Amino acid sequence: MANYRHRRVSQEILREVNDILQKKVRDPRVQGVTITEVDLTGDLQEATIYYTSLAELASEREKIQSGLDKATGLIRRELGQRLQIYKTPEIKFEVDQSVAYGNHIDELINKLNQSNEK
Repeated sequence: MANYRHRRVSQEILREVNDILQKKVRDPRVQGVTITEVDLTGDLQEATIYYTSLAELASEREKIQSGLDKATGLIRRELGQRLQIYKTPEIKFEVDQSVAYGNHIDELINKLNQSNEK
């Protein structure tokens, strides 16, 4: 039963944070950011929110991270108003590395295919 609640709260946070970023946060640094996954602790007290963006430069990623860090209070307050849970979890934003890892694997496969064709 607890596992079901854990997944449900995780999905609800993901949906609500995406909505908050689109409608409430007016910081231009966080435009185009998509939330991909939410990792909650077992007691639902801390949430790590993973995000992606189309920014490729490290300086742009740093700007996005600082924009999200600045908006953390607003996002947490909005989550508290929207979710029906006892305590709103502390949130932390991290870049989702799975997209970059997938691109790296794709490049390796393409190199293998090119070397086999020769």
